[in-house]
Amino acid sequence: PMPPHYPNYKSEELMRKIVANDPETRSIDSVSQNISTLKDLFPELISEGPDGITLNIDTLKQLVGDQSVTDVEEKYGLNWHGKRRARKLALAPSTGTLRPCVDESLDWENTRNLMIEGDNLEVLKLLQKSYASRVKMIYIDPPYNTGNDFVYPDDFKDTIRNYHELVGQTQGGKTLSSNKAASGRFHTDWLNMIYPRIKVAKSLLKPEGLLLVSSDETEVDHVKKICDEVFGEENFIERIVWKNKYGSGALTRGFANVHEYILVYSREPIQDIAAPLNDEQRADYKLRDEKYEVRGGYLTQPLATTSKDERPNLVYPIMHEGDEIWPEKQWIWAKERTLRAYANNELVINKSRGKFSVRAKQYLRDENGIERLGKPLSLMNGPFNQEGTKELAQLFPVKVFNFPKPLRLMQYFISFVVNGDRSTDGIFMDFFAGSGTFGQAVMNQNAIDGGSRSYILVQLPEALDPSNNSQKIAANYCKEKGLPLNIAELTKERLRLAARKLTDENPLFPGALGFRVFKLDSTNIKEWNSQSDDIPETLEESVEHLKTDRSEADILYELLLKLGLDLCVPIDTKEIAGKNVHAIGGGVLIACLSEDISMEETESLGQGIVDWFNKLDPAGDTTCVFRDSAFANDVAKTNIVAILDQHGIVNVRSL
Repeated sequence: PMPPHYPNYKSEELMRKIVANDPETRSIDSVSQNISTLKDLFPELISEGPDGITLNIDTLKQLVGDQSVTDVEEKYGLNWHGKRRARKLALAPSTGTLRPCVDESLDWENTRNLMIEGDNLEVLKLLQKSYASRVKMIYIDPPYNTGNDFVYPDDFKDTIRNYHELVGQTQGGKTLSSNKAASGRFHTDWLNMIYPRIKVAKSLLKPEGLLLVSSDETEVDHVKKICDEVFGEENFIERIVWKNKYGSGALTRGFANVHEYILVYSREPIQDIAAPLNDEQRADYKLRDEKYEVRGGYLTQPLATTSKDERPNLVYPIMHEGDEIWPEKQWIWAKERTLRAYANNELVINKSRGKFSVRAKQYLRDENGIERLGKPLSLMNGPFNQEGTKELAQLFPVKVFNFPKPLRLMQYFISFVVNGDRSTDGIFMDFFAGSGTFGQAVMNQNAIDGGSRSYILVQLPEALDPSNNSQKIAANYCKEKGLPLNIAELTKERLRLAARKLTDENPLFPGALGFRVFKLDSTNIKEWNSQSDDIPETLEESVEHLKTDRSEADILYELLLKLGLDLCVPIDTKEIAGKNVHAIGGGVLIACLSEDISMEETESLGQGIVDWFNKLDPAGDTTCVFRDSAFANDVAKTNIVAILDQHGIVNVRSL
């Protein structure tokens, strides 16, 4: 029997088609969000002009008490040619997608780590909906501006097309030119590259999240000005000077250059930042008492202070063997705490020449055996780059990367404790992944402290040229391994080798060491070809507006991205009425991407989805998505919309 028809339901109203220009097919539109926020707060700022929305600058100045008349005066900050376009590029939403590559991944089903191939600016935009305010730390080591090529000459018109050209290192069919130091755009080109990436990256950080940027002398002052603008000067934490080489280093203008910089910023103001003690600091806790087994060794610090802040409650006597001991000015602790420490044998009191010395014991560990933290130093003496080279040599038989950062440096940053949060989970990102050091460091640190951190790495699949002496060894290695000749392949290979090494060294380590590979590409949704001369053919092709060379998995993961779901969210698949149906995130998204749904199948398919939906009992609203061209006719579409709607699934969409 034919299923019932629901004439009161309009399929085109209840199952709206997602088309190429819909917000759902793009990454976050930052401009629209900014306009909406301003309009909510200050509606008088926004008006409409001949070219669309305009902002009344004079009104804005009045609202903030700015007495100046014009907005073209000189102002403090870093400016360069192209900055305005670079800002627009950061704000422009991406129309691309990330395609899953299960065959190139490691332990796909069990990992939460991501290795993404693509132009990092486009990838960052695409991750905004799914990972906004979720990343604990972003570390980047962008290409230093040495006067050699860096392959990021962003095309402000079509960034996805630009990415495909970058992969082959050509633009408009021509080889990309070098960013030579003699060029008048030497700094400008580099700033146009880094500025939009830092601007977009900020949105991914948690409120207490940290950004760390490695730099040398050439651009460190410029990138600090950029970060001051994007994050606010109040969120600048430190410019770490890192001695990164053994020996004297290279001569630069008469000096031996042996250092680089790491800039540290927080997304929002933080109260405190700390780090695990290093071996040298631990060695200072060499004194022992009866608490040694639990609390380790201790060192002592004066209990008295000469602080200019006078506090009468800190002035009191300590009774010791019949003597009253008074501070010269005041103690550092309140009386109750001092008496408790005295009773617990946590004070060291000595008398010399008639004067008492009172010092407090500072143990390596607290009463629960948790080791104390130290303050990170703004001057770091190592670990050295030579260490990073040796670590890479333990994985690869040949030297495929020059000057990789040492793992211990990355692990030190990863172990930072912000505002006292000692949790060992969270997402850590590097969108200039290079050799993959940061990903290996995340895995290593998890193995050390039992953490469950995950990483997101992004690397441009920049082509390796066998005829280039600096790339020849790496290119030949890829050839021998049967890998495509690009840097991203070496990044993935390092992650595989590092995971194998960790497994061999720590066979009982329960942590996930795999990674999911995704690759940047244009959206799976066809765009209307308004330039076609053959309108009938174009109309026929538009009936199926999903690209025919894309898989069901490609479409499914674009849905995850555009609806703001984690790329590692659990996906369950079940056959209902002969069709594969996917439940994502416990039923937050249900998708049936079958290419053919007949009138006769709508009742059993719809009811089967409802039964599964009720069993899953998702916490939030559910979105159900179908392939638009799959339905035999509008009646079939109307029927399934009605069935789902009557059972509480009201958000039904088609692709």
